[in-house]
Amino acid sequence: MSTLRKWDVVDHLKTEEDMALYLEACFEEDDPALVAAALGDIARARGMSQLARDTGLTREGLYKALSADGNPSFATIMTVTKALGISLHAKAS
Repeated sequence: MSTLRKWDVVDHLKTEEDMALYLEACFEEDDPALVAAALGDIARARGMSQLARDTGLTREGLYKALSADGNPSFATIMTVTKALGISLHAKAS
């Protein structure tokens, strides 16, 4: 008998490119909650404890802000993306 595991995107975010492509795909959905949750997924893949140390924010606060139900401030987004080594770019559409 086989056991099933719950699917978790974090298991598939192995490289910097994986993370960038995932985040880019989430941006294309125009859903702020999805983008925040994607940043949370990337943070979990990298290590939430280390991100907390790098940002000066609490792990609990990061988990809450970077969830589908979170509503992080833009300052938090900027702090997190910088600590994750992710740069945001603007382009005309």
